[in-house]
Amino acid sequence: MIRVLRILNRFNLGGPTYNASYLSRYLPGDFETLLIGGQNDPTEKNSEYIPCKMGVKPVILDQMRREVNLVNDLAAYSRLVRIMKDYKPHIVHTHASKAGALGRLAAAQVGIPVIVHTFHGHVFDGYFGKTGALVYKNLERGLAKLSTGIIAISQAQMHDLAIKHGICHEEKIRVIPLGFDLDRFAHDREEKRNRFREIYRLRDNEVAIGIVGRLVPIKNHTLFLEAVKVVKENSQYPIRVFIVGDGESRRQIEQTAGELNLDFTDWNQQQNPCTITFTGWVTEMDWLMAGMDIIALSSINEGTPVSLIEAQAAGKPIVTTNVGGICDVVVPGKTALLSDNSSTGFASSLFKLTDDAGLREEMGRQGWGVVEKKFSYRRLVDDTASYYFELLDRKKVNVKNPVII
Repeated sequence: MIRVLRILNRFNLGGPTYNASYLSRYLPGDFETLLIGGQNDPTEKNSEYIPCKMGVKPVILDQMRREVNLVNDLAAYSRLVRIMKDYKPHIVHTHASKAGALGRLAAAQVGIPVIVHTFHGHVFDGYFGKTGALVYKNLERGLAKLSTGIIAISQAQMHDLAIKHGICHEEKIRVIPLGFDLDRFAHDREEKRNRFREIYRLRDNEVAIGIVGRLVPIKNHTLFLEAVKVVKENSQYPIRVFIVGDGESRRQIEQTAGELNLDFTDWNQQQNPCTITFTGWVTEMDWLMAGMDIIALSSINEGTPVSLIEAQAAGKPIVTTNVGGICDVVVPGKTALLSDNSSTGFASSLFKLTDDAGLREEMGRQGWGVVEKKFSYRRLVDDTASYYFELLDRKKVNVKNPVII
């Protein structure tokens, strides 16, 4: 039996949690997995229910948290070392930045035969200034040298890592896109749509626009709201906007909405139909997507945005900024309209869809065929298992007797 120790930053709602959970649950019988994750941030939706629903009970490291804290980070590192010595994994596979740093350093110290890291995004663009970005680049270059293999979740991300930022040589990187259980987005769409629109009191002629994700600066909700204002003032149809998620930028987003004279409500506090509805976190994403007419994304940078995969699975057209790995997820002009990082350009694309129901329907029809196989969790599991076997063979690992000091 090949033992895999899988380490995740934290269990917040998003692609990394799904990725780690599917791999922990569905790898073939040659493997067994121990899943570890850090402490959830209070501003984020806790997603421990995702692995638990699959029958996977993760180990939570309270000391491994989102922020950099020397005391907590050293404590988390020490605990990871102890776990590795006890579990004796053949493979340590880390997911995202904090887990990737602490987990790979611990694995190298302990002498784990195969060390794999998945980049679910990166912080080299849009997060810090030049000095901060350079610090993180140098850190990741050092960690890459400790890694047996690196997984990028898109071709664009691999280009960023190998060519644009020089983290490691392209030959060390394997592209394995994320995987999800998307069937639920294709089933009972009309029933779910009717239920969503009844609960949120949407009239038949109102066009529902959703933007899904953490409310943080990198998501650039200001751009989105500026575009919404233009569309509201010019569209022939009334629009309702649903901001789904929560995070540190919530109050700033509300302030921006007020400055733009866009009325808004927190549906959890006051169920009053307004132009903008803050829903908080929603776990039934198939239900939410069914109720929408358009899904938007206005980020400054992105890896593989889950909301756009789910939107296409649900048959919804997309308006998005053209950043990061977006073009590896959507088909420009067919399932999504791409915009630059200007409110004028974003509003123009949004307006095309709000005022053309035929175009929305045509683009929505093409989504399922784009994501059905490419982003299936079955494909994710098969690709990852094959990569594990390749790395184990390359390192000539005796799976019955891994070398652990």
